[in-house]
Amino acid sequence: MNLDPNAPRFRVRPPAGWINDPNGPFRWRDRYHLFYQHNPDAPVHANVHWGHVSSPDLAHWEHHPIALAPTPGGPDEAGCWSGCVVDDDSVPTAVYTGVDRHHAGAGSICLARAVVPDDETLTDWKPLPVPAVSGPPADLDVVMFRDPFVFIHGGRRWALVGAGHEDGTPSVLLYDCADLTDWRFAGVLVDGHDPVAADAFGDKAVGWECPQMYATPSGDWALVLSLWDGDPCATGYLTGRLQLGGDDELRFEARAGGRLDHGRDFYAPAVLQEADRALMWGWSWEARDQSEVDRAGWAGVLSAPRVVDVHPDGTLRVVPAPELELLRADAPFVTAPGSAVPLPQSYDLTVIAQGPTTVSLLRSATGAEMTLLLDPDAGTVTLDRTDWPRTRPEGSAPIVVRTTGRHVRVLVDGSLLEVFVDDRATLTERVYRRPGDVADLVVTGMAATVSGWELIPGLHG
Repeated sequence: MNLDPNAPRFRVRPPAGWINDPNGPFRWRDRYHLFYQHNPDAPVHANVHWGHVSSPDLAHWEHHPIALAPTPGGPDEAGCWSGCVVDDDSVPTAVYTGVDRHHAGAGSICLARAVVPDDETLTDWKPLPVPAVSGPPADLDVVMFRDPFVFIHGGRRWALVGAGHEDGTPSVLLYDCADLTDWRFAGVLVDGHDPVAADAFGDKAVGWECPQMYATPSGDWALVLSLWDGDPCATGYLTGRLQLGGDDELRFEARAGGRLDHGRDFYAPAVLQEADRALMWGWSWEARDQSEVDRAGWAGVLSAPRVVDVHPDGTLRVVPAPELELLRADAPFVTAPGSAVPLPQSYDLTVIAQGPTTVSLLRSATGAEMTLLLDPDAGTVTLDRTDWPRTRPEGSAPIVVRTTGRHVRVLVDGSLLEVFVDDRATLTERVYRRPGDVADLVVTGMAATVSGWELIPGLHG
């Protein structure tokens, strides 16, 4: 595994085996904890546990023993699936989807509590034997029910659950869960018939997975969704007002929505609400042959942490967490456009363009290039990685993001490529370097400002 040149070194992934959804980002005793779907035995999607890492600074991560494992004969015996972690009267508590051996599409909502809550490492967890919610409401035609997310609004604790209905309508179900062991169904918060959602997502999803909400300083709320059509297909968001009505029921009025990440290798984001900001991580799957994955011994990686907010027009604001600058080398490897500059395996690059500018990041043996084209005149940024094909069905065609087209920040860690366009869009892809590829930075076109740093392990690496 360590010999795989495409292995990310700085983003969260297990030393071996499978990783998918990030779960339960949580701040406890001045450390960040992050959990994730994990198969410790093989780089395939099966045998789902919760892996666990923690960090003092969001940049350097320490691996811990597996936090949650399936309980034989329990409600999670066929897998500990996605969920969150909350502070329940000073006891960290995991709230997650359990699947039993009779699983037919709808999971149950399970709980596990930290055994030694004062331990900052949170390495010992005890599942409760009885689910908080055994399944969806009996009077709804719900055929998909999973991924609880707990949040606070109006001084009360609420929860979202992702759902899909028999007629193909996706939705988010709402629960009042002041007592984590006793949930009250409070209705459908929003579904695919909402006009803003329908305009933003169309009818491509039959279920909404991993619903997450965060509040912004302006008073707006953002609802983050993973769109599922039988397989993961995209991520999206809705922004608007979340208000408690006179009937003591919570209502969400969406006013804007759109694509969360414009790349093809990003899904199931999880959000951590802090006092002054919200952080987000997503899962980036493998886009290469399973035979290569088997040889490497690992599959999947989590994105860099992102700070997410909402612009006044209701669109998302997304930027890399500032703590990531802790990974930068002391001196940049490039400070201005010019002749070709060799690119390290992992780097942090910023380009600001005054006019049409091409940024070449990789060159194949045939002379083809992987490029970012910044075009402020057209208001676009285009990623062209056509010569580096993906094995997934979405293909490798160029991706066009429409913003001002002036500013990109590029984070590369092994095969993980994350592009932040202005502060309004992100683009996440997996690009695997092949023997014979040359990773050189070449910037051509109008006047541009360029700066780039190699990523280094640092004291905690």
